[in-house]
Amino acid sequence: MPRPKKRKRIPKPPAQRTPVASPRQVKSRIRKWVVPAGCLISLAIVAGVIFLLQTPRQQPIDYPADGTVFPPDIAAPTFRWSSADANVVAWQVEVGFDDGGPALEATASVPRWTPTDNQWQGIKSRSVTDAAMVTVVGLRRDGSKASRGGVSIRTAKEPVEAPLFYREVPLPFSEAVKDPSRIRWRFGSVSSATQPPVVLEKLPVCGNCHSFSADGRQFGMDVDYANNKGSYVLRSVEPRMVLDPNKIITWSDYRPDDKEPTFGLLSQISPDGRYVVSTVKDRSVFVPKPDLEFSQLFFPIKGILVVYDRQTKEFFPLPGADDPQYVQSNPAWSPDGQHIVFARAKAYQLKKLASSNRALLTAQECAEFLEGGKTFKFDLYRIAFNGGKGGQAVQLAGASGNGMSNYFPKYSPDGRWIVFCRAANFMLLQPDSELYIIPAEGGPARRLKCNTRRMNSWHTWSPNSRWLAFTSKANGPYSQIFLAHINQAGHSSPPVELSHFTAADRAANIPEFVNAPPDALKKIVEQFVDDLSYWRAGREYLRAKDWRNAERMYRKALEIKPDYAEAHHSLALALAAQGKADEAIAHFQNALRIKPNDELSHYNLGNVLADRKQIDQAIAHYRKALEIKPDYEAAHFNLANVLAGRGKVDEAVSHYRKALKIDPRDAEAHSNLGVVLAGNGRIDEAIFHFQKALEINPNDAKVRRNLNVARSTRR
Repeated sequence: MPRPKKRKRIPKPPAQRTPVASPRQVKSRIRKWVVPAGCLISLAIVAGVIFLLQTPRQQPIDYPADGTVFPPDIAAPTFRWSSADANVVAWQVEVGFDDGGPALEATASVPRWTPTDNQWQGIKSRSVTDAAMVTVVGLRRDGSKASRGGVSIRTAKEPVEAPLFYREVPLPFSEAVKDPSRIRWRFGSVSSATQPPVVLEKLPVCGNCHSFSADGRQFGMDVDYANNKGSYVLRSVEPRMVLDPNKIITWSDYRPDDKEPTFGLLSQISPDGRYVVSTVKDRSVFVPKPDLEFSQLFFPIKGILVVYDRQTKEFFPLPGADDPQYVQSNPAWSPDGQHIVFARAKAYQLKKLASSNRALLTAQECAEFLEGGKTFKFDLYRIAFNGGKGGQAVQLAGASGNGMSNYFPKYSPDGRWIVFCRAANFMLLQPDSELYIIPAEGGPARRLKCNTRRMNSWHTWSPNSRWLAFTSKANGPYSQIFLAHINQAGHSSPPVELSHFTAADRAANIPEFVNAPPDALKKIVEQFVDDLSYWRAGREYLRAKDWRNAERMYRKALEIKPDYAEAHHSLALALAAQGKADEAIAHFQNALRIKPNDELSHYNLGNVLADRKQIDQAIAHYRKALEIKPDYEAAHFNLANVLAGRGKVDEAVSHYRKALKIDPRDAEAHSNLGVVLAGNGRIDEAIFHFQKALEINPNDAKVRRNLNVARSTRR
């Protein structure tokens, strides 16, 4: 009989008139020009070849698109085109203008061209009133023209002026979750020809959605502080900003007695900087996906809008947007602070919800969305803020009841428009997400011309309401920031790439225009990361089975707090997984010195000792774990395993039975109990437990083999 298994859980010319001829003349001319049919065909082919050789092919211009409008304060772009002829050795670039002046000419040996600073300044200054025509001609080695194409571009009168604050994240998103220190934030102007400088980096805890007040003087951002996902930092904007615990609030402080988890989603500072509104008492689908391009699924299925008053330091729900029957999310303030637009849907209870005490859900719990084809759509609603008294939430025409999911509303600072995202389903990171515009009071929705072919989201208005920045995955899995001009009638131009804003290995998201000069923010320094922060970072590594980085995080936690029992215990787990048993045992013992009645440390120390064949010591720690927690099913199971190995059959059987009383569907416990019973001649009992194990796991070949052996023995 096999020994019991040990379990670990860890784009005509006019006809010429000829004189009228007599019939004979006509006949003669016809006879004169009659030639063999084959010659006619040959002449046609030759003429066609000559025509093709003399007529350049169409030369596609990949970027910019025809009709693109550039801001007057943007750095020179790189014009790109596709090579239409393999024999082309160079390209002639000509920029023509309608001002009567000479054209600008340049040559390129590769299919792209970046104007010099002087050339670009000239192009911009001469293309404000009328468009400039950029023509690209492909030249063969003999100087003949092989291809030709062109686009018109224009320069807007209105500059962007405001710098952008945005985040860069490694992909897939699960990597950022495991190591938040790889996320970084940049702040800079579109006039820069280089990447904007990094102002915040190496934050070992997750920092997420951020917002600024209308005057650019107040800043807020989600941070994970002190093991609290609802933490939010609020402070005044300065060139060097220090984020310390005194500047942190937590959304969990709203009605804490409810015992409901709070993540605090997509918080937004009011235009005057006094209030912050967020989704709290929330629950969200927030799970990783294997696709690099769209590596997470995120949307809330539960939550209400709650406001924090920075003057009174009080939290209160927003009446009309606090109905627990709905999920209310994505709040956006009107420029005057008098209204809030938000996304709403019926709250949903998952069929496989394992625990009601978590804000974030697992992939298993969200299987009906990930694999089952279940849909989830949001509509936009508008509500009066009314000094915090709220009012009746009303559907926003053009962004609701359209059979689509409508989310991420953003008011233009002049108060005339709302731009929002529309997709077939869900919310964040949707491949079909596109930008639509409606009047601020609602009305017919219009798809913006700036949309790219792949995911358009995370948009932000410039303070002068003439530019829209957004992110897109048009050029690959790593989202980039794009810029589009919005005229007074709410029409957009094709997008301008800000390709130099991000690195090749980072996805840019959450861009936000800040109504401040480019030097208003130079460095953000955290001073709130503590031992708990490092412990949580280590926990994410441990879950991902990244033992070495888990070890690194736990050691940092212990540097701050040497008597941190949970860090000693978790470090011991990471060390044991790397085969460093001696160190693991030492840290388990340190954990037990600090917290002698920690059943988990006793249990896991017992596992390490059992692996080292130190059975008596292992048994002692399993027994201690069970003294502290008598219904510890895993401890009963592993204790039974080692007792059976020592030949203590009756005691082993007793602990297997106790494990099965706690969890009757533990197939391993049934199987191992069956093995022990069969080995001691109790065949009928053994057959019963083998059958139970197969009911739970019908595909276990070893159990089926043991069952057959037991049956044959009985005969």
